[in-house]
Amino acid sequence: MTGAGRRAFRWLFAAWLALWIALAALPAGAQDPDDVPDFAAWDSVAQRAEGVLDRNVVTTERLELLRREVQVWRDRFHDAQFLNAARIDTVRAQIDALGPAPEEGGTEPQEIVDRREVLTALLGELLAPRLRAEEALQQAGGIIARIDTEIRARQTERLLELSPSPLNPANWVEAAGDVRGSASELLAEARAALDEPEERGETARRLPLVLLCLVVAGLLIGRGRNWTERLTMRVRARGDESGAQLVAFLASLGQVLIPVAGTVALGGGLVLSGILGQLGELVVSGLIGFGIIVFIARWLGTQVFPRAEAAEGPLRLSAATRTEGRFYATSLGVLFGLNTLIDQLADPAGLTQATRSVLAFPLIVLGAVVLVRLGQLLRRMGSSVRRDGDEGDEPSDTGFLASLDSWLGSVVMLIAVATPILAAVGYYSLSANLMFRTMFSLGLIGLIAVLHVVLRDLYAVLTRRTPDEARAALIPVLVTFVLSLASLPVFALAWGARPAGIVEFWTRFQRGLTLGDITIAPSDLIALIVVFAIGFAITRMLQSTLKSTILPKTRIDTGGRNAIVSGVGYTGIFIAAVVAVTMAGIDLSNLAIIAGALSVGIGFGLQTIVSNFVSGIILLIERPVSEGDWIDVNGQMGVVKDISVRSTRIETFDRTDVIVPNSDLISGTVTNWTRGNTVGRVTLSVGVSYGSDSRRVEELLREICEAHPLVSMSPPPAVFFRRFGADALEFDCFCILRDVNFRLAVHSDLNHAVHERFREEGIEIPFAQRDLWLRNPEVLHEVPEAPKDTGRASEPTRPEPRQRDPDPHLGFDPSTGAQDGDD
Repeated sequence: MTGAGRRAFRWLFAAWLALWIALAALPAGAQDPDDVPDFAAWDSVAQRAEGVLDRNVVTTERLELLRREVQVWRDRFHDAQFLNAARIDTVRAQIDALGPAPEEGGTEPQEIVDRREVLTALLGELLAPRLRAEEALQQAGGIIARIDTEIRARQTERLLELSPSPLNPANWVEAAGDVRGSASELLAEARAALDEPEERGETARRLPLVLLCLVVAGLLIGRGRNWTERLTMRVRARGDESGAQLVAFLASLGQVLIPVAGTVALGGGLVLSGILGQLGELVVSGLIGFGIIVFIARWLGTQVFPRAEAAEGPLRLSAATRTEGRFYATSLGVLFGLNTLIDQLADPAGLTQATRSVLAFPLIVLGAVVLVRLGQLLRRMGSSVRRDGDEGDEPSDTGFLASLDSWLGSVVMLIAVATPILAAVGYYSLSANLMFRTMFSLGLIGLIAVLHVVLRDLYAVLTRRTPDEARAALIPVLVTFVLSLASLPVFALAWGARPAGIVEFWTRFQRGLTLGDITIAPSDLIALIVVFAIGFAITRMLQSTLKSTILPKTRIDTGGRNAIVSGVGYTGIFIAAVVAVTMAGIDLSNLAIIAGALSVGIGFGLQTIVSNFVSGIILLIERPVSEGDWIDVNGQMGVVKDISVRSTRIETFDRTDVIVPNSDLISGTVTNWTRGNTVGRVTLSVGVSYGSDSRRVEELLREICEAHPLVSMSPPPAVFFRRFGADALEFDCFCILRDVNFRLAVHSDLNHAVHERFREEGIEIPFAQRDLWLRNPEVLHEVPEAPKDTGRASEPTRPEPRQRDPDPHLGFDPSTGAQDGDD
């Protein structure tokens, strides 16, 4: 996305956000008297619902209708809890303004007494419908809970119902008879339509259109998928070009749309022929649904297990494994479609429970075989992913993916083994639900995985990133996570959850969680996040404006500017948090007790953190240390790079970061070399040999210091003859530098200059000399006796030291230890 595109997107997002906040900030309309629910009508509905539940003779469909009716009343009662909210608040404020009633024995003016009685009576009238609505709300909730319990009990009973075993040959005869009867009914409907002259004439007139539909259906079903696959392969052959994979995915949708259009054309042609009766039309409708399921399963299989090597599917598998996976996906689609067709035709065709069990048993057995093989494939894939992750040098998420694949494969294999056994025993409903709901769940998981790859490709196109960079990005993963959360209701419906139950859960979720007197709803959380995000963005913009536009034009130093910017940031974030919490409707006064308890814990357990926090605030206000200062603290010397509320980051001259707690900077000893200005002093110590001209040495040192460009002349360098040292005449030269940051470099330059000038002037810089005294030199001339033979290895003898001639430069005779001048 270009810079202009990003700016346009930001403006659009800001406009949408402002509109959302404006709509959210609009005051709710005042409650009219007509908004009060008709409690008499509700009492009638409640009595009827209680009677129905007590008798328990109605069907599940009637219970669902009754539940929806009670749900409407419950929503009305929930809204009625806020009746007259503005007037009630006003009346309560008026009563509070009158002050508390006098204690027993106390008196107050009669006018205030009368006014308090009037306001109290008015408050009771305003609160009456709200209290009645709360009571009716609880009653409606109880009725809905009873209905849900009854419906769930019926679902469980139907799921665990014992059907005739499909292994019983007698049930095979009954199933064959039902199938023959349905086929005979289809033929009878067609024969009856062709026997009537009017129907035959109408069929003859529609024959060209019927043939056209059949031809189009044949082309779309037979060739449409091949056309789409060729187009997809051609697009994917472009490699990793920007958007190639995304375009290939869009082109692959034709593998579903074109054959589905052909299936619809086929069904339309058969219906237009006029030879189908009511059962025949149901069969055609079921065949269309069967075709749609099969085509979706084939397409999903090609996306999860792509044919092309260049195509990057959700799983990195070999060509043979991908071919196996495509076969399994298509097989599951066929079995799932056949089961759906049987369920759709069972009731209209009058199929018995035994016939359903016999017809579904082969599908369950074949499905179990396919699921076992698919489970083994998932387990092998998990082992392969784990092995590849162990061989890699960098950590990744392969461990999680491997565990997920292995776990999913184990669950699928367990269900595949259990369902045929349950069906053989006679639990047809339980077995069929486990088998085909597992198939649907696997398809939904595969669809989410495919959409993750599509979102990643879309992100790469919008941000102009490479596929590897998009694969490592966080945004596609977060979007896929949100998509997975959004698919949870679909999974729940697939596994038998009722739509009313999901709506009930969503309603309770929207109303929020009540903790004491505080109710936290999702809308409140969204408002809190949005308001805080706006406040945070405004704070950042204000900081950026101060730092780049306003503060540089003032006379405030760099440290002061940084302190102001940091203070504005912390203050803005605190205000944004308070405003967000207030606008979300969270009463901070209710958190006073919790805050008091937390303060005790903070005082004892977090006293170090609090100390550093307070020290950080002191640093920002007092500014003994600022960003950019050269400081020395606890033996660590470096430049201050960042001051936060807890610690300060110092960059040493070794280019390493040292994190120093703020309390050390406040309570410890800190040397700040550049506080206020960069002027500093460098001390040069020089020693010359005895006999040198001390005045000349002093003059040379002054000239050398004054010649350096960084040495200030105000005050000028000062040279002092400090002492007569043990080895040299010692001089100290004190120089004031314009920039102390170059202290080491200046010290090195001065040392070089001193060495060169002293060598030109013939002034010697001595090195330390020491005299060696021997307290008993005569032991050096003694010859040790030969060791006695004790059967052990003799110890090595020390060699006799070689005598040296007297050295006139040392001033003593090393053989005798006598010094010059000794007797």
